[in-house]
Parts: sequence; C-alpha cells; structure tokens
Amino acid sequence: MILGSVLNAAGNAVKEITRKKKTIKGTVILMKNNAFGFNNLVSGTADRVLEIVGQKVTLQLVSAEHADPVNGNGGKLGKQAALENWNLKITSPMAGDSRYKVYFEWDEEFGTPGAIIVRNNHSAEFYLKTITLEDVPGKGRIHFLCNSWVYPDRQYKKPRVFFANKTYLPHETPAPLRKYREEELKVLRGDGKGERKKGDRVYDYAVYNDLGNPDSSSELARPVLGGSAEYPYPRRGRTGRPPSRSDAETESRVFIPGTFTTYVPRDEQYGHLKMSDFIAFNLKALVRNNIPAFEIKFFSNEFNSFKEVDNLYFNGIPLPTEALNKLTSNIPLPMIKEMFRTDGERLLKFPVPQVIKDRSRPTAWRTDEEFAREMLAGVNPLLICLLREFPPASKLDPEQYGNQNSSITKEHIEHNLDGLSVEEALRKNKLFILDHHDTVIPYLRKINTTSTKTHASRTLLFLRHDETLKPVAIELSLPNPAGDKYGIISKVYTPAEHGVEGSIWQFAKTFVAVNDCGHHQIISHWLNTHAVLEPFIIATNRQLSVVHPIYKLLHPHFRDTMTINALAREILINAGGIIEETFYPVKYSMLMSSEIYKSWNFLDQALPNDLKKRGIVEDDANSLHGLRLLIEDYPYAVDGLKIWFAIEKWVRDYCSFYYKTDEMVQQDAEVQAWWKELREVGHGDKKDEPWWPKMQTREELIESCTIIIWIASALHAAVNFGQYAYGGYSPNRPTLSRRFMPEKGTPEYAELEKNPEKAFFRTITSQLQTLSGMSVIEVLSKHPSDEVYLGNRTPEWTTDVMPLAAFEDFHNRLVQIEEEMKNMNTDEKLKNRVGPVNVPYTLLYPNGEVGLSGKGIPNSISI
Repeated sequence: MILGSVLNAAGNAVKEITRKKKTIKGTVILMKNNAFGFNNLVSGTADRVLEIVGQKVTLQLVSAEHADPVNGNGGKLGKQAALENWNLKITSPMAGDSRYKVYFEWDEEFGTPGAIIVRNNHSAEFYLKTITLEDVPGKGRIHFLCNSWVYPDRQYKKPRVFFANKTYLPHETPAPLRKYREEELKVLRGDGKGERKKGDRVYDYAVYNDLGNPDSSSELARPVLGGSAEYPYPRRGRTGRPPSRSDAETESRVFIPGTFTTYVPRDEQYGHLKMSDFIAFNLKALVRNNIPAFEIKFFSNEFNSFKEVDNLYFNGIPLPTEALNKLTSNIPLPMIKEMFRTDGERLLKFPVPQVIKDRSRPTAWRTDEEFAREMLAGVNPLLICLLREFPPASKLDPEQYGNQNSSITKEHIEHNLDGLSVEEALRKNKLFILDHHDTVIPYLRKINTTSTKTHASRTLLFLRHDETLKPVAIELSLPNPAGDKYGIISKVYTPAEHGVEGSIWQFAKTFVAVNDCGHHQIISHWLNTHAVLEPFIIATNRQLSVVHPIYKLLHPHFRDTMTINALAREILINAGGIIEETFYPVKYSMLMSSEIYKSWNFLDQALPNDLKKRGIVEDDANSLHGLRLLIEDYPYAVDGLKIWFAIEKWVRDYCSFYYKTDEMVQQDAEVQAWWKELREVGHGDKKDEPWWPKMQTREELIESCTIIIWIASALHAAVNFGQYAYGGYSPNRPTLSRRFMPEKGTPEYAELEKNPEKAFFRTITSQLQTLSGMSVIEVLSKHPSDEVYLGNRTPEWTTDVMPLAAFEDFHNRLVQIEEEMKNMNTDEKLKNRVGPVNVPYTLLYPNGEVGLSGKGIPNSISI
C-alpha cells in the first residue's frame, strides 16, 4: 500500500516534470483616460502610486478547452499576470495609444485560451483596444479585439471578460466559455433599477419622457412619447434619472452647456475628438439664447435683401466688440474660433453652401427645374410619389376632418402637360406629387396659433421627355375657421415668371419648402433613422453575445448612435430646443413625429419596397434586379439601389456561411430572444403589427439585417450630409414661415408689390432663427476626422476566412459603384445629377472626406 502510494506520487512528479510548459507573450494596446485630448494628470499620478504598491492592471487567461468545477464549470483559469512597466511608459500629453507587454504562464493541461479576464486595480479607467497572444502552442497567434472602456475593478460586480475574435453560434460555443458568454449578457441587461452612472455598461429601455422640463416652466411641459396608443414611439436608452418635481411622469433634466450629462453605456459614448466637436456646436447654439444686448446691438433681427444673406458667406458680418465680449466671456478660446471665423477682424462668417457656390448662376436655386430636382437629388428625396388619381385625394378621416380632397382641376394644369390630357399623363405615368397635406393638417390649426403661420401643401409635377420634372400646380391649404369637420380652405397656384404673379409663385414654392424642411428634419431624418434604430442597438447588446455572428455583422453600424440621440434629447428635440425654435411645427414637432410613427412599417424601410410603395418602380424581369424606375434619372433611387443590393449581397453571403438552413435560425436562442425583445419592447407600441418578420427563415434574417444596415448607413447619409449644401442657404429651404401667403387687399400684398425681397424675408425665418438653424445643420453636415465609411471596419474582426473574403468583395463593389456614380455625374444627358445649381449628386458616394464634403456613407448614425 505504502509502496503503491510512493510509486503513484513518483509518477505524478515525473508527469509534472515532463508536462509541456511555456511562457506566452502578450501585447496590450490601450489608451489612457483623457479629457478633450489631454491625459488626466491627477488620475495618472494616482495610478503610478498604485503601481508602486502593487495595485496593477492584471490579465488572466481562460481556457476554451478545459472546464474547472471549482469555477462553476467555466474555463480553467491561468495565473494573473500584470502589465509590465506601466510607470516607465512615457505617455504623450495628447491622448494616444500605449503599448504594454504581459507574460502568461501556460502548460498543456490548460489548452487554448478563449477569453481573458481583465482587472483594473488603478483609480482611473482606460480604453482597451486589443490584446494579442503570440506563439500559443498549436494555435500560433490569438487576437482579442476589445475596444472597450475598463473602469476600476471595484465598480464591477463581475470582472471584465474579453473573448478571442472567434465567432460562435450559441450551440457552437466551447463548453468552458458558455458561462462567461451568458454572464456577460446578464451584466449588459442590468436589473432595470436605479440611476445609471457614467461608467456603467447597462443597456435598457425607456419611453421618451425626458423631452419636457416642467420644473423650469409649465410652457416646457411635454407629453410622454411611447407606451400609449395616443402617442406611440420607439424606445430610447434608459437613464434611470428621478422624476421631475412637477410631474412624476416626466424624467428630470440636467443640462450644463459644454458638458454631456445624459447616461449612455460607456462604450457607446463619443471619443474625445468627436465629443469636443459637438461641444463646440453646443456653444455655438448659445448664440440664439444669448444676452438681449447681443440681439439689440448687433441684429436688426431681419434680413432685408438677398445681398444681406450673401454677406454671411462671402463677406462676413462685423461683430460689435461689447456684444461679442459679453457673448464669449465664459467660452474657451478654441471654441470661439469654431463659432466665429476670424481673419484679423471679428466677423461672423459661414462656409458657402453648394447651392449658391457657382456665382455664374447666382439665382439658379430659384428656378422651377431646381425646385423639382431637389425632390430627386436634394436632402429629402424620399417623398415624391407617382400620382395615381386625379384630383389627389386625402386619406384623413372625413368624419373628423371633413372633405380634405384636392381642389386642383384639369384647367389648372392641362396647358402645362406638353400636349397631353390629364388622363393621358396619368396613363403614361407622367404625373407625380409631393404631398405635405395629410401629415400637416392634423396639427396645422395648433401650429398656426404659435409664431408660425404656414399652410399644408400639395405639389403636382410633370415628367418631361428629358427626365426633368416640371412643377405645374401648388395647392396651399388651411383648416376651415369654422372647425375641422368643415374641411379646408385651399387655393391653387400655377407657374409664373414675372411681376407680382411671379413673386406669388416663388412664395408658393417657399411654403412647400417650409413643409418639406420640417418633414425632413423631424421625420425623414430624426424619426426614420435616429429614433427607429436605437431599439435595435439596445436589443443587440442585451441579447446577442459579442461572439455571435449577427452581433459582429451589425455592431459597426451602431457606433455613436446612442450618444448623438442622447445629445439630441438634451439640446435639439427637447422642449424649447433648437428644433422647436427653428422649424415650423415648433412645440408640436415631436407630436407630429409620433403621429407619423403610427404608420411606420419596418419592411417599408427597404429601398425597393419604399420605391414600390411610392409608385416609383415597377417589377420588370428585363431590368437590373427586376426593377424599372419610372423616373430613370432619379439620382437617389439609382445610386441607392446600387448600394442597397451591394449591402444585401454582403449580408446574404455572410449569413449563409453561418446559417445553412432555416432550422438553424429557428434554433438560435440568442437571435430569437433578440428579435422578440426588439419587436415586443424596443418597438413595443407596434408589436402586434402583422408585417413584422417572424424570424423563422434565413431569408427573413437576411432581409432584416439588410434593412438595419441600410437605415444606419446609406439612408442616414442621404438625408443628413447634404443639409448644409441645400439648407445652409436659408432662402432655398426656410425652416419656418411667420406670415401666410399674401392676399390681395392686404398690407402684406402691397408690400409684396412694392418690395418683393423685403416681403419674402418678413415671411421666412428671422435673422436669429436663420443663424441658429445654419449653425445646427453646418455641424450635422460635417464628417468628423474619425469617420469609418461603409465597406471598412476594424481589422481582424473575425478569423473566419469566407466572411473576410465576402467583406473584401463588398468593399471592392463599393469602390466600383463610386466610379459608376462619378461617371454618371459627368453625363450631360442626366440633367438631374447636377441641375441648374451645378451641384453633383455625391451624397451616396461610399467614401467621404472630413468636413462639409457632401459625400460619404458612414457605417453608422454618429452625427
């Protein structure tokens, strides 16, 4: 017995001696804590002291092959290893990457590392970019793509864990890693309790109950959006802030100019470069709310001529010293440079918008052809529809709104149809409509009780032989003063070039532009891209592991979106915010978006479906992708379809690699939980809609992911980055109107006859409103220096060869598409691609440039 024990012990000793051991070298790349580009000196000093006393940053390998019962059957843990030479590393005063070495003990009984536990025993957070292990026996190099803020370990209930860049469906996950996969998702879901703090990583849902500020003023109280049949809305990220003192249903607000106070999960927050850019804009916006002396001493609050507007771009407006000093006394000098361009003089000067850049055609923006072209190639090319019946009919409930049908007659338009009758033009698909009637009328009576005075509009257009559109009639409508059930009072305007009739026609087009500008900003831009996408971001992070293939597919398209949405709730779409102050629906802006969300359909966001719904394309087996455009020279649709089908092919190739059958989609527990939560919670007010994909087939997964990527990338690019090019010149796209259409016999009409320019500028935005709006859209139209464009992503995001090859094909196809777009922009036969203003359609070029380049499709909605 004794001899046997001795022999057994001796055998174990021999086995221990002969067991293969090795030291694995690792390289860690991280960025230390910083604020506006400068490393935090206080926390840096504290961290160096902690290093001296042994409180270091440590890493611990987790085996992907061998489980440990002591560890709850999670992967076997290696010994903790500390980053070396933290205090000896010379760090630049500017924020930048630091590279550290770490050495792990390894033996063959450990097997292949599949995850790493990181503990930060310092006082400050750092941004962990990558960990790379070299010469791992049997595997060679193993890469961990982290891209996450790591806070001091005491702030976490569970230590931070990072997975190697392998991709696993849930059932394929190595057994020793499943515990960590599941625990990480539980951490990200949180418990739904308490107020979230800056370093938290929790993703959760809330309704839009943070737009009002009743504690400041009863005038700033706003209804809760979301959670009711009356005001349905997508969900936003939960902050857990306490309710306001005045209204228990409204979340309290804290807004400090120059800082960002609203919680979003730490890894969703802007990097230092983009945050400083946005804070510069934040300070710019103070112009509109500033001291009365600034307005009184500098602004007349009115433009009187187009020349005065042009001075903003070509000459600049001198600023009085006293008012400027009051304005800037508490603003950092670098921010002042962003607000006021100076060339030795204190001048308020803006970049020249593209729509007026060609000085050989200074009034080209006023032409009927350009007015119509911007419906196809401008900043809101999503609304024009084929006219299917004449006169146009309303879909509003006649019981509530009376007769809302159009009063446009054949006599108004038939002389302008190039010899065709109305019936012939309808049959030949030659008549189109830009309809801002049904969306505006329900709120128009309320809107017109405010400082806004405007009309609902319908614009009819005729498609000419050269594929350009000609506006043939504009109908402006107001609610009947006797009440909604009595319908509308409408007047129809037709094209004219000279005299007072010509001025009236320009006014009619201006009221259409006001409608379109408001719809663009509140619906096409905010609701249909920013707001509807946020629930997808939250659900993805809560239900899909970082090693899940669908997470890896979608994650690049979510970068920074939660932050820009939170910033929007702070200063743009909030009660009394820039949108309410600048755009015609004023305090009813978000309520209008809620009303329109009632008809939102996820599947309609697919570009082919959208074009079919609007009657712009027909199924045609002989055309590319089986679709034939009724307006062949429709730049947004032509370019958009190229991008759409490139995205769709990439998604199809990718998903088909991981999902061989429909059953694999059905049996993927994470995908099923993701889609269920997205539908029932994230877009919970529409959970019973019949059009939701059931997520039972691979085709449904492909279609859904393609739509998500399309919304986040190309759709947002199309409606965002041209804002300054077309709207930076306010006469082209006024954001609101302050007077109704002048009527004969009124002082306004007399002013129009005497001084058309002065009458025009008394009708559209005031000087301060114009400058405020320009400041906003200038910043929103800029590509930042850290932009990542469609077809690009962080290297080594997966080890799977086929997806990497498919992504390379996608990238190459986008390069090819951009060349095709450039060639079309030089084809003189395609008149809508450049137009009278000589502005090529570049908004859907895949690649972009920093600043107001007007081109480039970012991966995500980040501004």
